Amino acid sequence: QVQLAESGGGLVQAGGSLRLSCVASGRTFSGYAMGWLRQAPGKEREFVAAISWSSGNTYYADSVTGRFTISRDNAKNTVYLQMNSLKPEDTAVYYCAAGVTTGVIRRNTPEYWGQGTQVTVSS
Repeated sequence: QVQLAESGGGLVQAGGSLRLSCVASGRTFSGYAMGWLRQAPGKEREFVAAISWSSGNTYYADSVTGRFTISRDNAKNTVYLQMNSLKPEDTAVYYCAAGVTTGVIRRNTPEYWGQGTQVTVSS
């Protein structure tokens, strides 16, 4: 079992930046792909970004490409999401996710996910 705890959400004006963090605990973090999903009010949960265990491969939803950057520090069991040039449509609960491959995260079917952190972008 992997436990995931997100932090870093908050209220920011459009054009601003936030950095989300997610710390993994429980069974070994080793080998897992990590990523972020989000769910806006009244909408289904969607894929945002994913990163392989080695950080050699990263993937982004078209809506965030060029604005968001995912990274990880395996020594700290932590994954990050740097969000720049935020837009009101980025408002959502952001969930950290873990899976055996980046593919399961990209398909919105991770093995594990956290409780979420709220990101609100005002116009």
